[in-house]
Amino acid sequence: MEGVGTSTAGFVGLAERGPVEGLPQLVTNFSDFRRTYGGYLSKNEFEDYRFLAYAVESFFVNGGSRCFVTRVAPEDAKCSVGCVPSKENPVVTFMAKNPGGWGDDISIAIASASKAKTQILEVFQTQEGKKYRAKNSAGFNAGDIVVFTDKGTALYNRVVKNQDNVLTFEKDFPDQIVDTNLLPLKVITTCEFSLEVRYQDMTETYNNVSFNIMASNFIEKVTAKSDLIVAVYQAGAAKPEPAASNAEKSEEGKEKKKPPVPQIAGNEILPPIELLAASSVVFTGGSNGSVASISAADFIGVDNGAGRRTGIQSFVDNDVVSIMAIPGVTDANVQLTLVAHCENLASRFAVLDIPKDAKKVQDVIAHRDIFDSEYAALYHPWLEVFDPLDKKNIAIPPSGAMLGIYARSDNSRGVHKAPANEVVRACVGLDCQFNKGEQDILYPRGINLIRSFPGQGIRVWGARTVSSNASWKYINVRRLFIFIEESIKATTSWAVFEPNDETLWVRVQRTISVFLTNLWRGGSLAGSSPDEAFFVNIGRNTMSQDDIDNGRLICVIGVAPVKPAEFVIFRITQKTNDSAE
Repeated sequence: MEGVGTSTAGFVGLAERGPVEGLPQLVTNFSDFRRTYGGYLSKNEFEDYRFLAYAVESFFVNGGSRCFVTRVAPEDAKCSVGCVPSKENPVVTFMAKNPGGWGDDISIAIASASKAKTQILEVFQTQEGKKYRAKNSAGFNAGDIVVFTDKGTALYNRVVKNQDNVLTFEKDFPDQIVDTNLLPLKVITTCEFSLEVRYQDMTETYNNVSFNIMASNFIEKVTAKSDLIVAVYQAGAAKPEPAASNAEKSEEGKEKKKPPVPQIAGNEILPPIELLAASSVVFTGGSNGSVASISAADFIGVDNGAGRRTGIQSFVDNDVVSIMAIPGVTDANVQLTLVAHCENLASRFAVLDIPKDAKKVQDVIAHRDIFDSEYAALYHPWLEVFDPLDKKNIAIPPSGAMLGIYARSDNSRGVHKAPANEVVRACVGLDCQFNKGEQDILYPRGINLIRSFPGQGIRVWGARTVSSNASWKYINVRRLFIFIEESIKATTSWAVFEPNDETLWVRVQRTISVFLTNLWRGGSLAGSSPDEAFFVNIGRNTMSQDDIDNGRLICVIGVAPVKPAEFVIFRITQKTNDSAE
């Protein structure tokens, strides 16, 4: 039986670019974050909502190894747009994949291309019109534009049908298209184009792209997986279908429905490259939106169904994350929603920031009093770190660093170890200092301070939740139980649909007991023996006959967690040398 992971983090916040809807994206290092979500955000533009990038970087610096990120964008943020040949009558519109001013730096280079060519060996007449026998018709799809060049004149046509190396075209070619030479002198080729999409050091290349909506290389299909752009074909209206011939009618006399043939430009057949009438596309109109338009609703998100959720709601689709934060966002509505999310799932723990300006004890307590949950913890004050963007030290929220410290402590010691008395890496100072007297007031209320100690660096000096329930006042106890519960659920799924009898009960009891024994040996559980550390009861004393008849297997488990030594007390007395005579 193997334990589940406890150190995968989840972040929600504003970023330069990246998807704003759907599943949170996995990030395994800060360079990975920059490739997907961009770099640091400017204070002048994003103010106190700019800390996601700093928090993710601090997470990895402090020992985190992987996290999932959901981007939030202001309502008035816009996607950059590039149209060809013009905005008045575009054939295709390119849009940045997601909103933000970053899209204005995208550029697209367009060039002519062809995916297939062949000789025409024979032209023959049928009731339906002329047919053209090709040497190899592979790559010629119904709807494709083709060209035949003869004596400097380019003749364009459209494929209507391709069957057994016999091609049917929308218009007749001249008979001199035939070429039976071993080395062909006359060929017809398909007309496509290539796209090279560039953004900073990222390049995406799409070869042999087509406007044929029925083909696999249709422009909207081949660019669907792009990380940079979305292409929308604007000239895809179908031509009226010609009447079916007698041979195309079914036995019942009904006409067989043929696929629509795209109309490219009026009644004239033109190659895609001529329709584009451009060798490059420039993007404009992107906007990051305004800070004034950001509200709690943007972070809370909307549940539009699986794969389309936003904000905090998007993490409903993720079953890997175990610790979460929304760096720098201290709005009570957002934080309470995050706490409720963790409580509802009962498998996550929220790390919350306190407002940066709360530097007095009463202000800190006022914010703490909003919460009462065993699935959340508060940390203060903010951390001073070097900002590569402004080339100076700035204050960032502690939540990102704390998630990294949680991960570091879990990996080095185990989830049973309180994530406290740990050094905060890459932190050069604190936004404000709290002394021991203030610590003695704030800590019993569940406020975990970060303090600076001479010769010991900056350390986390607290490990309490914001719960009023004394049984769950320690972070490590709550997270240990989450770990045990999720591990048991994940590794006993084999018991579902097994015969609910004594054999199954013994197997389940043995599986769980071995797992808990290993935890006890590793120091996760209290007691001098396994019997003192835990018990596992399953059988007739935990299930009634009605439970068994209705398919319920009930196992009662008791665990004695280890608790941190918060106050180390030394009592020193004076020893006197009494003479013994």
